[in-house]
Amino acid sequence: MIGVTVQDNEPIDKALKRFKKKYERSGILREYRRHTFYLKPSEQRKIERMKALRRIQRARREKERD
Repeated sequence: MIGVTVQDNEPIDKALKRFKKKYERSGILREYRRHTFYLKPSEQRKIERMKALRRIQRARREKERD
């Protein structure tokens, strides 16, 4: 469970911003979305391959720019 302690005289907006950062970094939402539906292992492998391909292509484009 994620928690943020609010300091004395700290604006609630600032504390909320810190909470959101912690929430995003922890990957809770990503994990929740991953478990909301079943993905066949073959589909999962296909998605992973596509992600790897995009990552490689992005790296090539960045290398060509330099």
